[in-house]
Amino acid sequence: MLLALLSGCSADSIGDRLGGFGWPRHGITEQAHSMYDLWIAAVIAALIVGILVWGLIFWCIIRYRKRGDKLPVQTRFNMPMEVLYTVTPVLIVAVLFYYTAIVQTDVDKLSAKPDQTVEVVAFKWNWQFNYRDAPGEDAKTVASTLGSTDTIPLLVLPTGRKIRFEETSKDVIHSFWVPAMLFKRDVFPGNVRNTFEVTLDKEGRYVGRCAELCGTYHAFMQFELVVVSPERFDKYLAAKVAGQTTQQAMATIGYTGDQAYAITTKPYDARRHTDSWNQTGATAAGK
Repeated sequence: MLLALLSGCSADSIGDRLGGFGWPRHGITEQAHSMYDLWIAAVIAALIVGILVWGLIFWCIIRYRKRGDKLPVQTRFNMPMEVLYTVTPVLIVAVLFYYTAIVQTDVDKLSAKPDQTVEVVAFKWNWQFNYRDAPGEDAKTVASTLGSTDTIPLLVLPTGRKIRFEETSKDVIHSFWVPAMLFKRDVFPGNVRNTFEVTLDKEGRYVGRCAELCGTYHAFMQFELVVVSPERFDKYLAAKVAGQTTQQAMATIGYTGDQAYAITTKPYDARRHTDSWNQTGATAAGK
């Protein structure tokens, strides 16, 4: 009966009922879904073990409570029981380790030919996103988006394609983080180029941040991920390659006016305007 009930459940449905149980729900990449499924499975396993342990504790309290002054039978050991509570935890840890290794391998896996390569260049205190024609340092940049003191950079990417990120920093250690992707990776200066791949599966606009304390204006080092359909992305990239600005290219795919700029930085104010720290006449952040 229990198996029949569980067969009709998914990790998403169970996770929603548990409120994610400490894990952010509804990631926007296939890799995020794998990590979420692993987390919910581990939570279910932990709950089952917890219920079993507490059940045995209360059963022993009730079954073997003191009923008189007669001393109960004393035994030095119980071999089957000792084998059980030694082998069972080892098996649980081994199963969790096995599935964790599988998910971690899948998340870190790099394909031979990704559909799109983006070079992420971090610097104090902004971002540059270079659309490349192939993976590797020797590839050519076909289009680029550069953030400024006044404009938060937009990173436009398609759904359903393998996106390779190659990260490098011009100064100190930063960290490329899109919370909705449930994943982040540090950006190092020098010849260290961290790489990872994702496959986005949900259109929308998502806030991006630096997650490594990198200096005075670290809190203002933001960007926005814009996930669109493959057709709209191809049109956007073609416009960028043709020499249009990011905002002009956004207009070609239907984002005009304020929609051509970042709209997801709240609740953190990027303060990329004339006044900084809400002090009239002060220098803008990053200048």
